[in-house]
Amino acid sequence: MTSRRIAILLTSNDTSDFAARFPNDGQKVQSLLRPLRPDWTYEVWSVKDGLFPPGVDAADGYVITGSPASVHDPLEWIRTLLEFIRQLHENRKPVVGLCFGHQAIAQALGGQVIRNPGGWRLGTAPTHFAVRAPFMEPPLTDMTLYAAHNEQVNELPPGATLLGGDASCPVGAFAIGSHVFTTEYHPEFTRDFVAGLVEELDGKLPAPVIEAARAQLGATVDGETFAHWMVRFFEQARS
Repeated sequence: MTSRRIAILLTSNDTSDFAARFPNDGQKVQSLLRPLRPDWTYEVWSVKDGLFPPGVDAADGYVITGSPASVHDPLEWIRTLLEFIRQLHENRKPVVGLCFGHQAIAQALGGQVIRNPGGWRLGTAPTHFAVRAPFMEPPLTDMTLYAAHNEQVNELPPGATLLGGDASCPVGAFAIGSHVFTTEYHPEFTRDFVAGLVEELDGKLPAPVIEAARAQLGATVDGETFAHWMVRFFEQARS
């Protein structure tokens, strides 16, 4: 099996005391993938601090993490990230987008990102996959992942294939060719982190959102299955 170099683009700009108690999102992605492909090389680039790979050939594949930032924020690192995504796309470099990463890819390539019509989604969320790509093994038609977002993709970029979603978030996952794969959700999150996040946001979000999220903490999530999809995506995209 060929080793891969995976660049993880860290976009979370949360510097709160709460965030400091947990591994950063780049480390979370490493913890998700390394058990499945321990021989791969993983490098985190703190793009939220303006630290980007030197070019698209710096890695065999890329993961763009989640972030409390909005793709619409007028920040230089976000403008640079959107341009880097366009370069990845032009060069057909494999890239996976998680939550903010999913939205950034859509925004960079001509899609549209809007505020969630139903407000904050926190806790868990389902995705019904109506389309199955070759790398989606083991197969799963309905997947549950952790959710934490108040924006979502409303319009796919040109050439994208809708993989799945649900009534509250119709564009829950999409692909472009064999080199782009995204989800609105968080396979890298753990229950402990989400439980802490719910408590951190208590009093900052509407009470029904917090109550629903607490009730979902016991749910079984499919992050490991999604991790299998991610590594198979990187292997098939460059095979």
